[in-house]
Amino acid sequence: MNQLENQAQLDTLKREKEAVLILFGGANCGVCQTIKPQIDEKFCHKFPDLEMVYIDCEQLQEVCAQHGVFSLPVVQVFFMGQKFIEEVRGFSLLALEQEINKVYAKMNA
Repeated sequence: MNQLENQAQLDTLKREKEAVLILFGGANCGVCQTIKPQIDEKFCHKFPDLEMVYIDCEQLQEVCAQHGVFSLPVVQVFFMGQKFIEEVRGFSLLALEQEINKVYAKMNA
């Protein structure tokens, strides 16, 4: 999972990649640090076309605010540049996986 440094990188990814998962977190967010490797490990094999990135909201507060992120962790998943999925604070990685599966199934139908 790559860490992004600015909004321009994020805009480019959303434009160039079919699917992008963004984890908004922070160095002092214990849950964020726990789920980051779990998301990376669980989804990189299951969804090889899903570009996964991390944004540290402690360093990039303005980017997080632009995306409506005011509590952590938040996961947003974009397909074709459009936000399809958003999970905030307490969420299940299994449920997130199922939601991503549903969108992929609809896109490939």
